[in-house]
Amino acid sequence: MTKTIESILERALLGQDLLVEDGIALLNARSPVELLQIRDAADQLRHKLTGETVTYVINRNLNFTNICEQHCSFCAFRRDEGEEGAFWLDIEQILAKVADGVERGATEICMQGGLNLKAKVQGSSLAYYTKLISAIKAQFPNLHLHAFSPQEIQFIAREDGLNYANVISALQEAGVGSMPGTAAEVLDDDVRRILCPEKTDSATWLKIVGTAHRLGMPTTSTMLSGHIETPAQQIRHFEQVRSLQQTALQNDYPAHITEFILLPFVGQSAPKPLRRRVGRDQPVLADTLHLTAVARLFFGQWIVNHQPSWVKLGLAGAVDALQWGCNDLGGTLMEEHITTMAGAQGGTCLEVEELQTAIADLGRPHQQRDTLYNPIHFAALQVPIEIGAGT
Repeated sequence: MTKTIESILERALLGQDLLVEDGIALLNARSPVELLQIRDAADQLRHKLTGETVTYVINRNLNFTNICEQHCSFCAFRRDEGEEGAFWLDIEQILAKVADGVERGATEICMQGGLNLKAKVQGSSLAYYTKLISAIKAQFPNLHLHAFSPQEIQFIAREDGLNYANVISALQEAGVGSMPGTAAEVLDDDVRRILCPEKTDSATWLKIVGTAHRLGMPTTSTMLSGHIETPAQQIRHFEQVRSLQQTALQNDYPAHITEFILLPFVGQSAPKPLRRRVGRDQPVLADTLHLTAVARLFFGQWIVNHQPSWVKLGLAGAVDALQWGCNDLGGTLMEEHITTMAGAQGGTCLEVEELQTAIADLGRPHQQRDTLYNPIHFAALQVPIEIGAGT
């Protein structure tokens, strides 16, 4: 018997895990009535799991190099060494950016970079990465470092002949607090052969993130959407991420996925072959909101926190996503290169007051959080925030 949209949504709201076929049916829904039902169900589930408060984090992005050995078909960020626009920050420059972030109230530095073959200390990639982290932690011991994607872990392990656990443990010891769940793109190897043929495959991405959880390192999770992937491939991505989270939680691993972030494709400055194939430069907001809602419903109780990308959607679009299942508005970022260089129009920095005002305009309370979704109250802040800013 064919399931109706109403019956699928009812199961999601009762806390039952949706099947792949259910997720595909929700993504294939097109009538205005069905889309409103999906939106309302996602919003109800968001309220049930996280309440009305919208959270945000004061953080700074830090991309330490865009020199990269890989040539992903969607990436406008990477450069070859010596190419115009290539950069590689030294430790003094990195520390200056971190200090600027801390002075502006950041509790988190999100640090990622290109796969630079020359980023070594005495021939060791791991020694280079741990040197960066140790230098930051020496000056800012209480700062949370959300650093190095699964792709970077794979790169370090390959260059130094280490296993993934060796690399993750060494980075933890140096001071990394959590791992960005980027480089996932779409966890379907047919898609990856077109988007990022030199990147790690889906199984390896999942293995690295699972290893991080077993070792006590929390991660986020992401999906790059709105390019060449199909609804079935989108739901398959969700299924694999949900299974990864179920494994961590059901086996009482010391860490797990803290949030899901949907990253719609921005193609304005992307390499021309993929740009021509996709046929548009900016995300389609309606499609992104639809997928946002289905993500909330499909992940259900397993991934509680969902965040839109204001860099890709603009602040207004990200605020819309707060009515389609998201409960977090992300971070201030302060400096964003990767998406902006692809042609995103959302900007590179938002002030705390802008985030707070956008949330308040929805009639919902706001709350500053740390990277792991613990609330930060006024006494702990490094910069003053207006009275009444949180609940």
